[in-house]
Amino acid sequence: MASFMVTKGEVLSLYRSLLRTARQFSDYNIREYTKRRTFDGFRRNRDLVEPSAITAAYSDGEAQLEVAKRQALVYSLYAPNIKSIMEASLH
Repeated sequence: MASFMVTKGEVLSLYRSLLRTARQFSDYNIREYTKRRTFDGFRRNRDLVEPSAITAAYSDGEAQLEVAKRQALVYSLYAPNIKSIMEASLH
């Protein structure tokens, strides 16, 4: 675990990166799940005040971002090109 204080800007950057990565999933369900996990994780940790707890949560978020990036890459290689019913346009 790092011994530095995480800045608000770094936290916001991590948040945006997680949401940006979520948008890379072509599958609606995976994309929404990833966004929901991001929202829930940041909401759960928004009241942290102890520097070690903030640093731990930030490190966990960075690890989750790396996992999401790998999953997005793998999914883009093997995902079917079928739209979800949630994305189908009604004509």
